[in-house]
Amino acid sequence: MYGADGHVGHATAPGFANPSPAPPYAAPYVVQYPDGTIRWSTGLCHCTDDPANCLITCCCPCITFGQIAEIVSKGSSNCAVSGTLYALLSFTGLSCLYSCAYRSRLRAEYYLEESPCADCLVHFCCEGCSLCQEYRELKNRGLDMGIGWEANVDRQRRGVTLPPVVVQGMTK
Repeated sequence: MYGADGHVGHATAPGFANPSPAPPYAAPYVVQYPDGTIRWSTGLCHCTDDPANCLITCCCPCITFGQIAEIVSKGSSNCAVSGTLYALLSFTGLSCLYSCAYRSRLRAEYYLEESPCADCLVHFCCEGCSLCQEYRELKNRGLDMGIGWEANVDRQRRGVTLPPVVVQGMTK
């Protein structure tokens, strides 16, 4: 059961009040705060939730960034061009400034909270983790990161949907 803050609550015995009653059902990653922002579907340091993306991002973050940039810009930025520019900027140490702009756009698009700190600081201190988190966020929202923006739009237009995200955890 999920508490009012979106975290898993404790089961209570019959006759005892639950200190955090469950809200009407919503996917566990859709927790809206009073200021209108929504919690990220995964944490910043949950990189290994998607091991393949974690490995690719560790070895060549420009690939992950290119995929994110194409989706966030709704196809106006090509994956290969964005990834190449990111790779070139990484030689100067300025790639985090380029990528933090896309994190800000992603947050604005989905009303995500600015956490754990400012976007540019997250990218400066935890570049790989932030790219993995952004990738997972888009993936958890039903976008197929490997096919690009146009194919995702075409898929939605044809009504092809992905199965719902199953949150793994404890069962009975």
